[in-house]
Amino acid sequence: MAENEIWEDKRMEELSGKYERLKQKIGSYGKAAVAFSGGVDSTFLLQAAQDALGGNVLAVTASSCSFPARELKEAEEFCRRKGIRHIMVHSEELEIPGFADNPPDRCYLCKKELFQKMLAMTKEQGISYILEGSNLDDNGDYRPGLQAVAELGIQSPLRECGFTKQDIRDMSQRLGLPTWNKQSFACLASRFVYGEKITEEKLSMVDRAEQLLLDMGFGQVRVRIHGKMARIEVRPEQFEKVITEKNRLEIIRKFKEFGFSYISLDLAGYRTGSMNETL
Repeated sequence: MAENEIWEDKRMEELSGKYERLKQKIGSYGKAAVAFSGGVDSTFLLQAAQDALGGNVLAVTASSCSFPARELKEAEEFCRRKGIRHIMVHSEELEIPGFADNPPDRCYLCKKELFQKMLAMTKEQGISYILEGSNLDDNGDYRPGLQAVAELGIQSPLRECGFTKQDIRDMSQRLGLPTWNKQSFACLASRFVYGEKITEEKLSMVDRAEQLLLDMGFGQVRVRIHGKMARIEVRPEQFEKVITEKNRLEIIRKFKEFGFSYISLDLAGYRTGSMNETL
């Protein structure tokens, strides 16, 4: 057996062990609700919860103007296909005092309001535990939302069981989950520079711009908004695709239709939390 095959077998054995420990952890709750966005992490967590709890798991998705319709549709489809009970919670972030001003603790304000609503709803359902999908890699970035998670007693079993983002993708592929290679996603409010007013109009501009790039075949994308300027982040290997004459002109034309006056390409490329670099 080749050395890389031995390593791969060992890697899968290790991941399978982690997954069993994760299911045991979740199984100890008896009943649980999963904060489910349809992304890589929460889909994996929801699958583990169904494996551990069967019909005693509930998926809860927050709908708002900062959550793209495509993500909501995918979340609904996954639950329907898996036979998982799914409930929507309306959480309009722009109504939270201070949120629209986009302070550095914006994510804390949002998560606290959202999980308080979820706690009230799950209490009515006779469920004592809410699970959320942060992983070990989230410990290395500025994540004020995790403070709200800790304060409200929300469970983070992926972090507790030692799962990294790559672990989650690898195990998701093994489980046959459609999200194993899905682009990473974050709330559209994370596209705004801190201190810039968040409005429904600007959220729509970002959403439409990112959807255009996805439809054009770009994989991992972010469109950061600075006033009327769009700063496009894609992986460096896709820079050439952005600046081909056809794509460049199409991006300029459509972005201006969406409301942007200036369109730029970030030469540093895609990276998570780029707006935190100024903190």
